[in-house]
Amino acid sequence: MTTLGFIFSVFTFFLHVVSVFNYPNGKVMQSCGGMIPAHGHSPQSGAAHDISVSQMTFRPGDQIEVTLSGPPFKGFLLEARDAENLSGPPVGSFSLIDNHISQLLTCENIQGSAVSHTSSSKKTKVQVYWNAPSSAPNHVQFLATVVEKYKIYWVKIPSPIISQPNALPFTTPEAAIASLPTISPVSHLTKSFNASDCGKKKFCIRSPFNCDPEKEHACMFLSFTKEDQSVLVEMSGPSKGYLSFAFSHDRWMGDDDAYICIHEDQMVHVQPSHLTGRSHPVMESKAVLEGVSWRLADGIMQCSFRRNITLPGVKNRFDLNTSYYIFLAAGAANDGRIYRHSQQPLITYEQYDVTGPPKDAGGSRSTLILKAHGALMSVAWMTTVSIGVLIARFFRPVWSKAFFLGEAVWFQVHRMLMVTTSVLTGIAFIMPFIYRGGWSKHAGYHPYLGCVVMTIAVLQPLLAAFRPPLHDPRRKIFNWTHWSMGTAARIIAVAAMFLGMDLPGLNLPDPQKTYTMIGFVAWHIGTEIVLEIHAYRLSRKVEILDDDRIQILQSFSAAEAEGHAFKKAVLAIYVCGNVTFLIIFLSAINHL
Repeated sequence: MTTLGFIFSVFTFFLHVVSVFNYPNGKVMQSCGGMIPAHGHSPQSGAAHDISVSQMTFRPGDQIEVTLSGPPFKGFLLEARDAENLSGPPVGSFSLIDNHISQLLTCENIQGSAVSHTSSSKKTKVQVYWNAPSSAPNHVQFLATVVEKYKIYWVKIPSPIISQPNALPFTTPEAAIASLPTISPVSHLTKSFNASDCGKKKFCIRSPFNCDPEKEHACMFLSFTKEDQSVLVEMSGPSKGYLSFAFSHDRWMGDDDAYICIHEDQMVHVQPSHLTGRSHPVMESKAVLEGVSWRLADGIMQCSFRRNITLPGVKNRFDLNTSYYIFLAAGAANDGRIYRHSQQPLITYEQYDVTGPPKDAGGSRSTLILKAHGALMSVAWMTTVSIGVLIARFFRPVWSKAFFLGEAVWFQVHRMLMVTTSVLTGIAFIMPFIYRGGWSKHAGYHPYLGCVVMTIAVLQPLLAAFRPPLHDPRRKIFNWTHWSMGTAARIIAVAAMFLGMDLPGLNLPDPQKTYTMIGFVAWHIGTEIVLEIHAYRLSRKVEILDDDRIQILQSFSAAEAEGHAFKKAVLAIYVCGNVTFLIIFLSAINHL
């Protein structure tokens, strides 16, 4: 990987790490209602923290000091609720005592109705004022969610109940905190999944196509089996982090129903989630899943569960009696946190109804238009331009006396290859814009380098069209300019190809892609060096042979003929090697 590619990868990784680290800036408005962090873990029981109040009674307009304290914690969310309706909206508003460690949030369109942290720095005590509203209920209770670590947190820690002076004593037994949904027990799978029923009883998606997870470790496998009113889901793949799949209305991430199997502490957690785009998935209730089971063996993760075909009233869970595109992805996870998938997800070629007739569906990790982009750029900047440069640089003497359509053969071949390069580059250049519908903000330096290459590819033939005559004084300036621009374009094109191979839309297998590209560059440079050395030796018009100390002048024409034969042999070998590297790349692109 090039330096630019490494920097881009680190930068992208950093962005995604930030996106999953428990909202360190405290902007957690999406958690106001249930007060549950979107971490994909179950909350701790037995609160270790405490909420105290400065007085047990209040009147509308009073200001009461509320203190949250306990062992060091990083994040928190504090609200006041009607003690007789703890699932209702927040009550009143807060005022800050220390705005360095706490901030006000707007929940349920009530400004300042909640308080959260400003950073992930550790804290042991937070103090704020609660302002009792004129419409305050008779009894109020403060609730706090406290996060010690990403997977260690407590939800709705209760405070003592404070009451208005003339209110009846609070005795409602239901005043306890709303319990979290129950989760189906988890069991271990006793054996590996297999693909024997794919297309017969199961709807399957496999990569590579027709692989069997029971026999091939590299097999990414997803199956759906209809069972009365529910669907049994099985997912398997080589991952030490997570496996996931999603139902989508289109081929783009966003507004998707997703399910993630996360490897953590030698266990696998199955987590429903909702995808909102390129941001971190929003973890949601596990109550919709039944029969969760999993298996870890030899670096292979497998998990299965059941869910009802229809889930009326459950937000973000799609009905499974409708056709969707299906995404299948894997990536890294650490301490329960998931990171961006390491490779572009496998996406089905079309929309499918997984509750319909069993099928064995195929998919691709790249769209046809991006495959065509990569293929055309590979042909242009690995083959046609490379051969064209060698022809112009070293083969003028070889075909100087052969003419075709009024021009020397070497020049016609060179011009044909270079025009082909420009045409292929132009066609390939517009394809990503068609795919994205504009400029991509997530492709790093690759599109910028591509624009430079495209510009030079247009300028070079235009410059050649105004080439001065052979003996014109400006011919040397043209030659140097033409050579410099061409060389720069080739170097930048190789850099762009290195970066492009790592982009999610065309992420070729690693490390083979890197070794193959390095091999191609070394093959071309090595060929140029051989021809340069040969050209230098051939430039000596007389070869001195020592025969009994008598200097004999060898015929230059014979040496020249021998030199031309050598060059033709080198060109033939080079073309074979070049085409071999090209076929390797085209084959890898085709199998995405």
